[in-house]
Amino acid sequence: MEEQNTNVAAAALKALADLQSEIEETVLDNSQALDDYRIRFLSRKQGQITALLKRIPEVAPEDRKGFGQQINAAKSRVESRIEEADELLSGASGSGSAPSDLTLPGRSFPQGSLHPITQAQRLITRVFENYGFEVAEGPEIEDDWHNFSALNFPPDHPARDMQDTFFIEESDEEDGGILLRTHTSPVQIRVMEEKEPPIRVIVPGRVYRNEAISYKSYCLFHQVEGLYVDEGVTMADLKQILHAFAKTLFGEDVKMRFRPSFFPFTEPSAEVDIWWKDENLPGGGRWMEILGCGMVDPNVLEGVGIDSERYTGYAFGMGVERIAMLRYGIDDIRILYENDVRFLEQFS
Repeated sequence: MEEQNTNVAAAALKALADLQSEIEETVLDNSQALDDYRIRFLSRKQGQITALLKRIPEVAPEDRKGFGQQINAAKSRVESRIEEADELLSGASGSGSAPSDLTLPGRSFPQGSLHPITQAQRLITRVFENYGFEVAEGPEIEDDWHNFSALNFPPDHPARDMQDTFFIEESDEEDGGILLRTHTSPVQIRVMEEKEPPIRVIVPGRVYRNEAISYKSYCLFHQVEGLYVDEGVTMADLKQILHAFAKTLFGEDVKMRFRPSFFPFTEPSAEVDIWWKDENLPGGGRWMEILGCGMVDPNVLEGVGIDSERYTGYAFGMGVERIAMLRYGIDDIRILYENDVRFLEQFS
């Protein structure tokens, strides 16, 4: 009986040795061989590893632990061979299916570009930065004081009406309400509240007005406003900086004119036009408005604590869309907001 048990144990050990050899010698050169290999050794029902685990009781008790460890090592070896072969077969199929032809020309990739509004705004900003203006920014959600009252708007001014302004909170007698800013001038007020003259800033940003949408107006647009406050600032200084700006954007031979106008926060005030050449029009062109400007009203300076007897200043503001449309020959403001790729790709 003892001799029979010894023979059974020896058979189990020989089966393990044969299994280890078979694991190493099997060739895995295609996906079908890999699948067969996985089933032959790792299948729970008919796999050779499972069959050998069932033979552990045939081994002498003192040898069962070592026998089981060798079976687990064989199983780990099977799994590692499967993983290695799978990586090799995947790499071979990927590289062989699409051979590289180094004689082919390189692929061209679509090139993006800045939006025309962004291009125009950056150009305007760069012009005034070259003359020493700093860039200032502020919130798009404003209070009545900074958007209207501090800028010398009387309580009954039409711009306070719901037809022109998007109010977020209803106004009352104390604070006047919260709104989407209708111009970037509130940032000028905030700058003058925080800094003492000399002040030289430009304020680019987005503004909102409750207007009917058409080819020439939109419910939101972009502005760049400028402010210079110091001792001895005059209207001549304002004309000089705006003339330099117009020459940069529209050419050295640009023709300009200043028309008297009215703005609550400047006195005197003016609107600036340039002569736009067009051979199809009578006279060869027409005057086009590009911005508004004026000397800062003393009431505005006093309202932010600046001595209007000592300091004077000028301010100006322009619509970025207007400048972009003139520079790029665009006749409908709505197309700037439609994100039509056929239109935008022209600016790459």
